[in-house]
Amino acid sequence: MLSLLKAAARSRAWLAMAVSLLGASSTLADVTLPNIFGEHMVLQRGQKNKVWGKAAAGEEVTVSIGSQTHKTKAGADGSWNVRLDSMEVGEPLTLTVKGKNEIKFGDVLVGEVWICSGQSNMQMSVNSSNDSDIEKAAAKHPKIRMVNFPQIGVQEPIWTHPDRQWQVCTPETVGNWSAVGYFFARQLQRTLDVPVGMINNAWGGSAAEAWVNRDLLTKTPSMQPLIERWMLNEKAFDELSKKTDLTEDQKKQLAGMQNQMRGNARPANIYNGVLSSHIGYGIRGAIWYQGESNASRAYQYRDLFPLMIQNWRDEWAQGDFPFYSSAAGSLAGRWPRRTKCRASRLAARSTSRWRSRAAKLC
Repeated sequence: MLSLLKAAARSRAWLAMAVSLLGASSTLADVTLPNIFGEHMVLQRGQKNKVWGKAAAGEEVTVSIGSQTHKTKAGADGSWNVRLDSMEVGEPLTLTVKGKNEIKFGDVLVGEVWICSGQSNMQMSVNSSNDSDIEKAAAKHPKIRMVNFPQIGVQEPIWTHPDRQWQVCTPETVGNWSAVGYFFARQLQRTLDVPVGMINNAWGGSAAEAWVNRDLLTKTPSMQPLIERWMLNEKAFDELSKKTDLTEDQKKQLAGMQNQMRGNARPANIYNGVLSSHIGYGIRGAIWYQGESNASRAYQYRDLFPLMIQNWRDEWAQGDFPFYSSAAGSLAGRWPRRTKCRASRLAARSTSRWRSRAAKLC
């Protein structure tokens, strides 16, 4: 009797495993997209926007919006992408992606799309701004949308963040939005009279090197001291984490080092954990409010900051898109050095050209 019960238990276990594997197989076969695509999103006007995702290898994928339809097949690794025809501002649209399953995103607008990025100055919410109650009560702007990304620091690219979604600007939603991002979008929408979408990925206290591809940092001679210092930290963390007989002090030390490994200063952590999930989404440009975390290394920042800008432009493959930077006040101490180093490197023609246009827009 006991042997029969054991056999039945094994059969149930195998059946459960088989059902689980079938479910996983079905899930892997479904067409999926990263969460930068969703209800209420804004697509950049006047350019061929990329739409991408995953499906079963060789699966035919059809992408439709408005009067246009595009077909492609998923590659051997399951990845696929199409380029939409250029669109202009109009009525709300529905984006449909179809493979073995079908996904529909409604209330899609075409307009201007911007990234708002940096550290706490950009992360600060409308709730924390002056006269926030008045600002929130007046925030009835259905043509302004924002998607907020989580703060995750890792060394391998994250493809999507499933719990994130685009929000329409209302008194109920705007409170947790980036204040700088919201006021920028509001002014832009008033000036241009088109929908505006903001991608908010700011992380308070973040260092610029965390926003850059690590391979690029490693290959840049002026970044070698930075990379070498972090390699020593990483080696020490690996060695300590392998020990099994840690003292209480070592456990505390390990916890602190673990936070650093997952934090917002480790090279490429934010690039992989946050930025990688929406690199390639069609944008007009980016606004950047950061620098305090790099202020003590101002002369390194004069190479690091333009390196980061070029890294983003290369990854997005949209040419020299505008990149607006806000500098902290240059009153005393380390700030004048940082501001001077930033200004000296932002004299490049493409960047300064867009900065002059920004003054006209806003």
